[in-house]
Amino acid sequence: MSVLCCAAAILAWPSAPATRRLRDLTGERTRRIRPPRPSSVTLAATATAAGWLVAGPGGAIAALIATVTATGRWRARGALNRSLAAVDGLAEAIRSLVAGLRAGAHPADAADSAAADARPEAAASMRAIAAAARLDGDVRLALSTTAQHTIAIGLTRVSRAWTLAQRHGLPLADILDAVGRDLEQRVRFSRQVLARMAGPRTSATVLAFLPALGVALGEAIGAHPLRMLTGSGQLLLALGVALLCAGVAWCGRLTSQVVPE
Repeated sequence: MSVLCCAAAILAWPSAPATRRLRDLTGERTRRIRPPRPSSVTLAATATAAGWLVAGPGGAIAALIATVTATGRWRARGALNRSLAAVDGLAEAIRSLVAGLRAGAHPADAADSAAADARPEAAASMRAIAAAARLDGDVRLALSTTAQHTIAIGLTRVSRAWTLAQRHGLPLADILDAVGRDLEQRVRFSRQVLARMAGPRTSATVLAFLPALGVALGEAIGAHPLRMLTGSGQLLLALGVALLCAGVAWCGRLTSQVVPE
């Protein structure tokens, strides 16, 4: 009986989303203490110092090149994910704006309502649209002043659609709905392409670690390649790591270029 009670308690244990919703209802807020992330300069300096202590000048150069390459690839991947999330948020805001327009609301009121539930990048754009629509101003100029580079392409399409509707008297809701569906399709396709590129990225990562495996096998059979690389072959160590990082960066560039903008 006690085993059944424990099992029922585990099954009834609230998950993270349920706990978050409960905090939202009760008004409780817990402050999470997160350690500060080290900057790129700090990581590069630490890696260079560690490489110098382990393998001398060649090790310092190799560690610096490897750290810069890894940090650059990590930041590029994060920027791409943030850009896709921002465009997805803009598409959701456009969908809310279209719903308000079809309900008969004024464009300014519909944009304000869409901004209330939108993500920060899209909310700023929706507020700019609301201000321009309320004052009968230029929506294209208002969107250009928001300077949201992550959703610049989406904002360009929104401003063109707004100008087209005003110039030719077309239904604004229908045109914006088409723009929102186009953005959603682009984000969906981009994520599918990124998922399909997981295989080539994994292959590139495996190939990048093959030289390290060769060094490990050399140490296992008693050839002692590390002694040579950290001694008289420090130039070879730095050159090999530089060529390896160039290959990783080139593979990352090739796999990122297939993502449509």
